[in-house]
Amino acid sequence: MKVSITHKEAMKFEAKTSKSSFIIDCPVISPIEYFLSGIITCSATDIILIPKNQGNKVTDLRVDGEVVRNEDHPCKFNTLHLTYDFNSDADDTTAARWVMASLETYCSTINTIRDTTAISYSITHNGNLIKENEQMISGGGSNIDMGDIQGCPS
Repeated sequence: MKVSITHKEAMKFEAKTSKSSFIIDCPVISPIEYFLSGIITCSATDIILIPKNQGNKVTDLRVDGEVVRNEDHPCKFNTLHLTYDFNSDADDTTAARWVMASLETYCSTINTIRDTTAISYSITHNGNLIKENEQMISGGGSNIDMGDIQGCPS
């Protein structure tokens, strides 16, 4: 993957990829907002494609993301909470599995930040809240004591 950024005027930049181009208009939308939008869109595409590949259909999808950042520079993400709201022709357990498949396996942007960011999520499926403030257990952003594990010395 390769992206090229070219300064246009004032605080406008053009991003070119191998497939397309778009304008980044700072400070109208900051680069960190584009970054968060990319993270959310990555997972949202999974929530459309995974069910489709299983013969299911998702409608009315909305994914919101809220980040808490460091106050000092660099202002990294400390926490990310994603809220999924969608309808589908599947049961709640299957819908929750789609979200977890995105978070744990398929969404490369979330998996890029998960070692440094505590990530949580909520899911509303077919109008019913089925998961609320669930924490991802992996990644450096959370402090979970797994206890002593017997194994080979490192």
